[in-house]
Amino acid sequence: MSDGSLWLLFVAIGLCTFALRLSFIELYGRLRVPPLLSRALVYVPASVLAALVTPAVVMPSTELGGQLDWPKIISAIVAAAVAWKCRNTLYTVIAGMSCLWLLQAWF
Repeated sequence: MSDGSLWLLFVAIGLCTFALRLSFIELYGRLRVPPLLSRALVYVPASVLAALVTPAVVMPSTELGGQLDWPKIISAIVAAAVAWKCRNTLYTVIAGMSCLWLLQAWF
């Protein structure tokens, strides 16, 4: 596949993705959404983030010979505690990343 056709494919996929997301935003504003569905949609971002982060934290690391990566697990616990107490995304990310870097430097 040539570079030009590859870039054309990237642009086409990007436009399709943008159109798909924009259609949901436009439809959500125009359609009457049942309150139960609207309440459930509030939790989608947190669920997606948890689904992305949890396997990276709790799956045994192949780099460590199949052992759990305790700095990641401890950092995730610290980040969860900060998120629970502060309810601030920036503080949660800063606390989790700082804890992970400190523990990785220590171990």
